[in-house]
Amino acid sequence: MAVEVVYRSSRDLERLFMDKAEADRHDKMLELAELLAEVLQKAVPSLTEQQVEEAGIYMAKNRDVFAKAFKSQPDALSELLNVPAEAIEPVKATEPVEAASAEPTKPAKAAKTPK
Repeated sequence: MAVEVVYRSSRDLERLFMDKAEADRHDKMLELAELLAEVLQKAVPSLTEQQVEEAGIYMAKNRDVFAKAFKSQPDALSELLNVPAEAIEPVKATEPVEAASAEPTKPAKAAKTPK
């Protein structure tokens, strides 16, 4: 019998990871997205909760590009403009932030055979 160690995101309980560092990165991204959503909601109260959530997640997933843009490199945002519309995943309010996978994101190591 093989035993697999999986890690669950504390902010997205449906998502499983094979690597603790990957789960931590996902948690940090979701935490940033939540804070961005709060700031956006305060700045633009007319936005719906779903719009604010989608914008926060989008910005958090692309934080490196936005960081470059905020550090006097506004041309960095052109990277996001050149991404095809199909590549951008919309977030649905009734689904988890990222679709949960029944299978881990990385293949499991093969079980050792007894000697």
